[in-house]
Amino acid sequence: MKHVVVVLMVLLFVPMGFGQKIGDEKEKKFQEESAKGHDTTKVMGWNLAATTGLNLSQVAYENWASGGQNSLAWGLWFGGNALHRAEKTQWSNYLKLAYGQNKLQGQDSRKTDDEIYFESLLIYIVGTTVNPYASFTLRTQFAPGYKYSGDTARVQVSKFFDPGYMTQSVGVAYEPTSMLTLRLGAGMREVITDQFNQYADDPSTPEIEKTRVRGGFEAIADFRWPFAENMAYISRVETFFPFTSLGRGYARWDNTVAMKVNTVVTVNFNVQIISDPDVTPKTQLKEALSVGLSYSLL
Repeated sequence: MKHVVVVLMVLLFVPMGFGQKIGDEKEKKFQEESAKGHDTTKVMGWNLAATTGLNLSQVAYENWASGGQNSLAWGLWFGGNALHRAEKTQWSNYLKLAYGQNKLQGQDSRKTDDEIYFESLLIYIVGTTVNPYASFTLRTQFAPGYKYSGDTARVQVSKFFDPGYMTQSVGVAYEPTSMLTLRLGAGMREVITDQFNQYADDPSTPEIEKTRVRGGFEAIADFRWPFAENMAYISRVETFFPFTSLGRGYARWDNTVAMKVNTVVTVNFNVQIISDPDVTPKTQLKEALSVGLSYSLL
């Protein structure tokens, strides 16, 4: 619970203060551009963007006195966004796909990355910075996941849409700047399983539940800071607190520092922190550093 509280404090207070400062700077720049007669309106209609990439890492040894294992790691990813702007609405649809494997000498290939994530967000514009919203999110994976012990022993713990996570919510969005959006709302969160029921089952009941549906409060912060010409810090904090058990809230903090070396070469450093007491009492941590190729499709 203490990890959830810390993340929620970061979500509600730190981005708001930093975002307000950025917002003031953006407003000043907006007024300056308007005074010069520049067009400061947003492009209406559909705005499409899509990027795909490949990350590779390979090491080979031959008569290497210090020892070592041959290895090959690869990862594919895709990110796409379809944004529609109208006079009173802003509808954003985002899709992220990622999959990667690592092959060590003498071992089978093992999964290193696997994610399917989709979000649809509709904002109805009634003011300049505070507006109502409705959203839908889906998160799952492509392939079976395993826990390993030793070089070969493994136990399967997940597969495609087992588990699958969905959330539907309505609330209020606050956007003090184009780089920061805060959302606070209420909705439903579903965990769907088939074979691996530990993600949805309630241990306090004799039955084995394959689906868990909870209503609760949602709080989300999206922040993107292009701190250099070719570098950006991207952060997303999402939390969900069930109405019936506020002390067992879910929190996910995703942080990425992205650098574009040139038109095709990219470097990304990502850290994910997850607190989900329904799955494990321990805080989950994932860190990844990747160098690869990217290509803009749209």
